[in-house]
Amino acid sequence: MNWLTKAIKFGEKIKTVLKKRASKEEIENSDWTSCCKGPILKKDLEENLWVCSSCGKHHRISCRQRFDVLFGKNSYEILESPMPAEDPLNWVDTKSYKDRLKSARKKTNQNCAVMIAKGKINGIEVTAGAINFDFIGGSVGAAEGEAIIYGVQHAIDNQTPYVFFPCGGGQRMFESPIALANMTRTTLAINELKKNNLPYIVCFTDPTAGGITASFAMLGDVHFAEPGCLIAFAGKRIIQATVKEELSPDFQTAEFVEKHGFVDRIVQRRDLQREMGTLLSILLKKNSEVNSENLNETSENIEPLTKAAS
Repeated sequence: MNWLTKAIKFGEKIKTVLKKRASKEEIENSDWTSCCKGPILKKDLEENLWVCSSCGKHHRISCRQRFDVLFGKNSYEILESPMPAEDPLNWVDTKSYKDRLKSARKKTNQNCAVMIAKGKINGIEVTAGAINFDFIGGSVGAAEGEAIIYGVQHAIDNQTPYVFFPCGGGQRMFESPIALANMTRTTLAINELKKNNLPYIVCFTDPTAGGITASFAMLGDVHFAEPGCLIAFAGKRIIQATVKEELSPDFQTAEFVEKHGFVDRIVQRRDLQREMGTLLSILLKKNSEVNSENLNETSENIEPLTKAAS
């Protein structure tokens, strides 16, 4: 074997090593993730509430992390919602639905995509709900519908505002008509909140689309949104093909939707607790809670919230 053959073989080994990609599990279990400038330590991202300090991208977070931001760490209680029978249709495609549920539960440490909690913001009792995108894309099935309705009932029973963080692509295809029925069920439940004169605040997160947008997510008294999040029903390519027009690059972003009146206010994650507390104080007419000294709010900041609340 001459030197040229050895060099070629060595080069092929290097090429093989470089081409080898880490598995999804290896990436998830590592200390690193990526953003605009390449690799970034998860620890650094977590310290900034999972928001990139360079580009401001709001990364997707779990339900518990949402509640940490809203209420503060260890300042809330997770509520157990009822669980209906799973896989009523015995769905099987490339993988059985039951196996998909097992994988999702193991990955997220949740029974379903929706989690409900209770806590206090500025001394105000609040019921909150959130969807975890990592649980089968945040899709809504029977269990998720039950959890959302349970949150509504808890809010009514305890006379608290209901704050919800939608996230997902819509209804779960593995449950077909059962999942679609929950669009109606959750909508009717939200109407009960309104009959009881209780505030329902929605904070859109990335992505909110499909049947989620077409039901409970668009029924808030006030709509907050995280910067840059996707808010849509049908996909951009489908709309573009239908209308035969080129759509703007920011189409279906929170900023675009705000311009067209479906979002009242875009809120940075770091400001969410403060702004939510101010808004709830206005809606519940707790004037003692709304003062610039306690909340570091100026009249300039409070005015848009008052307008949104009205």
